[in-house]
Amino acid sequence: MMKKLLLGLLLFLGALSVQAQEIRWMSLDEALARQKKNPKPIFMEVYTDWYSQCKMFETNTLQHPEVSEVINRNYYAVKFNAEGNSVVNYKGASFNNPNFDPNRKGRNSAHQLTSYLKVEGYPSIYILNRNGEVEEKATGFKTPEELLRFLK
Repeated sequence: MMKKLLLGLLLFLGALSVQAQEIRWMSLDEALARQKKNPKPIFMEVYTDWYSQCKMFETNTLQHPEVSEVINRNYYAVKFNAEGNSVVNYKGASFNNPNFDPNRKGRNSAHQLTSYLKVEGYPSIYILNRNGEVEEKATGFKTPEELLRFLK
């Protein structure tokens, strides 16, 4: 009886940990560096802080247990703020946001990388192949089912 109770508890705790799994985010620079040691594609979400579709995508799709499991298993995950002030090194060039205003509420100026990638809307998803080249992209909110189909 005690073994069954212990086994049930372990299975329950295991199920909780799968549900609570979060995507392991990193910067694009970190992902590109890791690709050199262990090649695998990069999943990059390009978002803004102010757009409700980005917030819904984060809450309803990216936090879905199956989505986070697929991304963590198969990709290096990059979360890129399209209006942030980070410096990004990509394809031999350095990109930043020279017009970034740290005191601005809401929309800010666009990061130079968004122009380079030809971002057409938010949220945007980019899949970079094992060589760091853009292989696929999608724009707009996706349900967990839609994103999983895109990733497979």
